[in-house]
Amino acid sequence: MGQEKFYAYVLLSMKDKKLYIGQTNNLKRRLQQHARGEVTSTKKRRPLQLIHYEYFINKGDAEAREIFLKSGYGHDQLKNILKRTLSE
Repeated sequence: MGQEKFYAYVLLSMKDKKLYIGQTNNLKRRLQQHARGEVTSTKKRRPLQLIHYEYFINKGDAEAREIFLKSGYGHDQLKNILKRTLSE
């Protein structure tokens, strides 16, 4: 039996150049939901581009990482790590 996977991920809205941060246990399915406009918070911000994700084997760790990346310090850290991507 395979180990369950969890992801914290970051999308960039190509429309407003803002970030969306989330977490999921099925990254491929979740990205498809975003692309089809099935996620309320990103529906009007499409198209979206996956620019960062992190893999976890523990759901609580993925949730904690999402919360951190949404915090002021975490958001600043993320913008610093992705500064070249975000400047393009």
